[in-house]
Amino acid sequence: MGFSMQPYGIQAMLKEGHKHMSGLDEAVLKNIDACKQLSTITRTSLGPNGMNKMVINHLDKLFVTNDAATIVNELEVQHPAAKLLVLAGKAQQEEIGDGANLTISFAGEILQGAEELIRMGLHPSEIISGYTKAINKTIEVLEELVEEGSENMDVRNTEEVIYRMKAAVASKQFGQEEILCPLIADACIQVCPKNPANFNVDNVRVAKLLGGGLHNSTIVRGMVLKSDAVGSIKNMEKAKVAVFAGGVDTSATETKGTVLIHNAEQLENYAKTEEAKVEGLIKAVAESGAKVIVSGAAVGEMALHFCERYKLMVLKISSKFELRRFCRTTGAVAMLKLCQPNPDDLGYVDSVSVEEIGGARVTIVRNEGGGNSVSTVVLRGSTDSILDDLERAVDDGVNTYKAMCRDSRIVPGAAATEIELARRLKEFSFKETGLDQYAIAKFAESFEMVPKTLAENAGLNAMEIISSLYAEHASGKTKVGIDLENGVCADISTINVWDLYVTKFFALKYAADAACTVLRVDQIIMAKPAGGPRRDQQPGGGMDED
Repeated sequence: MGFSMQPYGIQAMLKEGHKHMSGLDEAVLKNIDACKQLSTITRTSLGPNGMNKMVINHLDKLFVTNDAATIVNELEVQHPAAKLLVLAGKAQQEEIGDGANLTISFAGEILQGAEELIRMGLHPSEIISGYTKAINKTIEVLEELVEEGSENMDVRNTEEVIYRMKAAVASKQFGQEEILCPLIADACIQVCPKNPANFNVDNVRVAKLLGGGLHNSTIVRGMVLKSDAVGSIKNMEKAKVAVFAGGVDTSATETKGTVLIHNAEQLENYAKTEEAKVEGLIKAVAESGAKVIVSGAAVGEMALHFCERYKLMVLKISSKFELRRFCRTTGAVAMLKLCQPNPDDLGYVDSVSVEEIGGARVTIVRNEGGGNSVSTVVLRGSTDSILDDLERAVDDGVNTYKAMCRDSRIVPGAAATEIELARRLKEFSFKETGLDQYAIAKFAESFEMVPKTLAENAGLNAMEIISSLYAEHASGKTKVGIDLENGVCADISTINVWDLYVTKFFALKYAADAACTVLRVDQIIMAKPAGGPRRDQQPGGGMDED
């Protein structure tokens, strides 16, 4: 580098090739813009009438879904500020399992409010303090909106469960919730342990089988394995089960040995000893009372032959996790190598049968006895992407069940809560003095995004609906929300749309935290990316185009 181009200022301090953005225009507004772009993507798929997104990820896998968590997971978001929103959405998905869309869209909305305030001349720190006051007030108001008597609920009562789960499932599969909710509720109640707070989401499995329609979906107490039985015996009733993790086969010896054979008789006997050994092992298993053998790896030809002879049914489960679940379902203990099992190590199943569902052969392991076993929702649908979407709806339902086991309080759904929050926060902002009152008012306005989006996605006139909602709420009817099917405002206790209090609580909290984190950033310093294939240098580091 010649003397003519001496770097100065920050350039001189950092290595060359870095990017540095500072100040309101470059850093803050750029960040807000990226977050707004992300929330524009998720916003149109909010609520029951939300549009689907078609996302094709870098492995050419196609997703057709309106589940925000899946969408933002599959979009490879490059921009650091938008990543914060994605993380907030993920946190919500892992904590509650529903409401990721609300988190991201709401965060984008309050950031848009912040941008308007910054352009008016407010300093970001004033906006942050206003937003913090606003979210604390929101949480106070949210507690007042909880439906009375909803905190004590019987988690084993199907009606009450469906009542709370309906909104979460309907937001993914509108119109199908009448069929899906009873299935999910049944599955959850079957595996609910004595203390509901210990409910394990993993105990409700989903088996997706092509063909048929949603109304053919069923629920199985036990497991559905997507493979056929190995031998010719295809069903067993009330049988004991032995599980071998290492496969059912003659094992090669550890050491190499040479056998010297002198005449033909020895050769014949040599082959027979191997057979006798395998037969001895299988016989030992059969004598222990086991009727079904489950192998975690390959099943040898000779071993299979003897299993048939002793009328043992053989299943093969290659996935380690499936094997563990199988052990949970049957109460068996997996043994490492083929040997005679102890009576305590055997599991028990009511029935194991191979059935043909829609052209696919599946093994259904039923265990009707109670206990913390596994239950499976068998979903039927015409295409893979429909099945994937149904699976997400089921996951949301199951996660909602877990959330309601911990805290069963409910608040009015269908945007009734949001309008009430907006109204109460507006009043609160008038009482505040100082500049943060503007921020609180903006925060309050942001709540209008929910009814507005719900109405727009359903093709209704958003302005009319919001104003009539405000009018109803001002006259003290705090439970009036949007009835999307008829396109009017209605008291939601008549149409039974309730949201869990925890879902709203965490969604709004995460959104406000993410937004404040984005606003606190005033400089972005990006080092020169490490070697490897260069990404196209875009000015301002926009969204990645792949």
